[in-house]
Amino acid sequence: MSLESFASRHIGPRPAETAQMLKTIGVSSVDELINQTVPEGIRLKKPLAIDSGMSEYEYLNELKTLASKNKTYRSYIGLGYYNTVIPSVILRNVLENPGWYTAYTPYQAEIAQGRLEALLNFQTMVIDFTGMEIANASLLDEATAAAEAMTMFANSRKSKDIKAGKNKFFVANTCFPQTIDLLQTRAEPLGFELVIGNWESTVIDETYFGVLLQYPNVNGKVEDYAAFAANAKANNAYVAVAADIMSLALLTAPGEWGADVVVGNTQRFGVPMGYGGPHAAYFATKEEFKRHIPGRIIGVSKDQLGNPALRMALQTREQHIRRDKATSNICTAQALLAVMASMYAVYHGPTGIKKIASNVHRKAKSLAKALSKLGFANNNEYFFDTLHLTIDADVVNKEVLINKIEGAALSSGMNFRYESEAIYIAIDESTTLADLNNIISVFEHATGKTAEELSKEGVYTNTVLDFGKHLRETPYLTHEVFNRYHSETDMMRYLKSLENKDLSLTHAMISLGSCTMKLNAASELMPITWPEFANLHPFAPINQTQGYQDVFVELNKALSEITGFAAMSFQPNSGAQGEYAGLMVIKAYHESRGDHQRNVVLIPSSAHGTNPASAVMAGMKVVVTKCDENGNIDLADLKAKAEEHSNTLAALMVTYPSTHGVFEESIIEITDLVHKHGGQVYMDGANMNAQVGLTNPGNIGADVCHLNLHKTFAIPHGGGGPGVGPIGVAKHLVPFLPGHAVVTTGGEQAISSVSAAPWGSALILLISYGYIKMLGAEGVTESTRMAILNANYLKARIGTKYKILYTGKNDRVAHEMIVDCRMFKAAGVEVEDIAKRLIDYGFHAPTVSFPVAGTLMIEPTESESKIELDRFCDAMLQIHSEIEEVVSGQVDTLDNVLKNAPHTAERIISNDWNHSYDREKAAYPLSYVRTQKFWPAVNRVDNAFGDRNLICSCPSVESYDDSLVS
Repeated sequence: MSLESFASRHIGPRPAETAQMLKTIGVSSVDELINQTVPEGIRLKKPLAIDSGMSEYEYLNELKTLASKNKTYRSYIGLGYYNTVIPSVILRNVLENPGWYTAYTPYQAEIAQGRLEALLNFQTMVIDFTGMEIANASLLDEATAAAEAMTMFANSRKSKDIKAGKNKFFVANTCFPQTIDLLQTRAEPLGFELVIGNWESTVIDETYFGVLLQYPNVNGKVEDYAAFAANAKANNAYVAVAADIMSLALLTAPGEWGADVVVGNTQRFGVPMGYGGPHAAYFATKEEFKRHIPGRIIGVSKDQLGNPALRMALQTREQHIRRDKATSNICTAQALLAVMASMYAVYHGPTGIKKIASNVHRKAKSLAKALSKLGFANNNEYFFDTLHLTIDADVVNKEVLINKIEGAALSSGMNFRYESEAIYIAIDESTTLADLNNIISVFEHATGKTAEELSKEGVYTNTVLDFGKHLRETPYLTHEVFNRYHSETDMMRYLKSLENKDLSLTHAMISLGSCTMKLNAASELMPITWPEFANLHPFAPINQTQGYQDVFVELNKALSEITGFAAMSFQPNSGAQGEYAGLMVIKAYHESRGDHQRNVVLIPSSAHGTNPASAVMAGMKVVVTKCDENGNIDLADLKAKAEEHSNTLAALMVTYPSTHGVFEESIIEITDLVHKHGGQVYMDGANMNAQVGLTNPGNIGADVCHLNLHKTFAIPHGGGGPGVGPIGVAKHLVPFLPGHAVVTTGGEQAISSVSAAPWGSALILLISYGYIKMLGAEGVTESTRMAILNANYLKARIGTKYKILYTGKNDRVAHEMIVDCRMFKAAGVEVEDIAKRLIDYGFHAPTVSFPVAGTLMIEPTESESKIELDRFCDAMLQIHSEIEEVVSGQVDTLDNVLKNAPHTAERIISNDWNHSYDREKAAYPLSYVRTQKFWPAVNRVDNAFGDRNLICSCPSVESYDDSLVS
């Protein structure tokens, strides 16, 4: 492979290093290692039929050609998606900065204080605008956030109410269509009765457990919901409101007129539309729901020395603990986009946000006045940004006129939203005075009439804000952080100060098992900021998005070849959403055959916790199967349970290679068994980094598989999101792939949508597209081979001192391994101590206590060189020596470098150092640390997830209360 090829840039070990690593492992070639690792019966018989790899230069030139096929019209469609102006200081220092986009979810609080602060800012921002008491640190999109509200309300019912038949959820028909569609998907398998109707004529009685309203509504109207909300609450029904966050700068907060939950999208706070995503949804509620709120919450706690420190107050992977009792399967959030939205609020501050919102409204109001003179009345008495235009009654053929307007708009490069006798125009912050006059000229052309041209003074000075009693009077963004960093110099330094507190791939390898923190190449990410991709509305006419459509076709073809399946759906915007989508497709398939009784899902005890949570959300019954002493699926137990549930078996959910990092030899026997009993095989694609080019789910016998594009296919983790979890399916399941309420997509018998946008987080599909295009067939296969090489090299070195819990029949691991640390517990050394001590060596901890408590799951990926692998191995081996000091009694069991790790610079230089070990041992345990030292921002933070009694918004000096911290 050429040293100038992209593969040589992506893959870490050089040829000479590879030879040395093979010698350490004890094999003569990579081929020999692969033969010992991957069972012969499942290996592919021929190379992948995808194109050869391109150079980075060739790829970017080709993508420019594709980008030119997208028409960057001005879209005034609205429906939750709007053009925005991304402050350059945020674009350059966050979105385009690997220090922010390559970091992992902030489970290791000590090396994530920057992201945690940014996410705490996000929560504070959301709480302020919504008038609620608590908010999470983002969800996937507005529609799924609304669905989470519905589920949370249902889970908050008292048992007597459930028995009494309190099972209805009302959705106003003026909610966004994509939200209604997704609520139908979620409600049916859980047995909720979804009632969609006119909120003004619907009576909410004791049979309803909740309602959802849109504010402003789908037509742009600001409704007075106060009496309706009061009536719902009087009948013990909770009230959810989907609200435009920019409008809340001017409109009364929903929390002030009766909302129990407020959800929405923060996209218009400086995040590009990106043809649908990714964007950070928000979810805010009352304190009474803090035990049920979905997603991750950031709170203010204390470190080991009593200093204020931030941490995740809620373990988002509660599914791993609660499994089939979990109330949500959420695993990925949209952290990077939440950071961007929060920094938009920080940069503009309350005055700037109010000015932006006020100008949006002034532009919309001025446009409405001008168009009224051309015979188009705005039906909305009170509105924020969206006009609902109807045509004067004396016009005979309204349809002809609307068609003329649409034709003139398209000729002028504009998209409006149309109904049979109405036109909707949504104005945003990027709309200029020239844009407004261009819109007016379209209507002048269609009607043959003329209107006065709008002037800057007329729009921005003489237009009065008018919201009646809906006008907001409550202040927002009062915390210092939103009132301090308004010059670019200050903002740049603030962003850099936060970035410096966080460890990312810019510092060291992040060896998280099952999370695949590989290189996120610059050439893969560059195109996501190109306007031809970034500025497209997800509901723009398909003929304006040909560049995107070509990417979808090519990526579908490549991923189908890689997985061995017939087709893909890109709609799921996280791995857990992919699980859910795949199970719903399986459910639809069984029901199409009359097998409505098939509702049992077999799930091995070693499976990811999202698996059982997703199955329950799909309305299925979870039956857990055992694993044997080697960590493999217990075949006897699986056979017994498959036979027991033969008539009701819907599916098996299986991860391959297993969550234990092993290629199970009996996988084909397992899939054949499930098929024999009428079930489908759902393969969790979390470990595809060990399969690509060597084997695939279709070859193994799976029917469905989701892919974590933010793992195997190089989309960055972004500090906890974005993620993409498309599903691939066998031919017989293609008809059931997810559809969409606004844009035609999916199969002929499509299930309803699983995400708000038709192609999910379309913008970042470009990253995986680039990954495959530049690596090509040979490169993606070589990446898999080298991932297995790197893992087995770590095993060979670390395994001299630590026990590797599970291996294959030839004593090999796949792309990851589990290191058993339980034997140190007797000496008082916990696995968490090892994780925290690694920070002193400059490393993020591997995955802690999953899937086995008291262990570390390590995955090096193919992108790390031997030098970096050796640095990590040296750290682990030195830590083992430190453990032996504790075990042998050479050092105190409580006062040692492990128990006190990590050590901050402040602690090292303090005058009251009173430890039994010296400062050098604490701070510089190996020579390389001196030149590559990463200092944690805080001392050890208590990671007892589940304690929600923390301050979950920016605390002021006056409001800081020790009784609220852990």
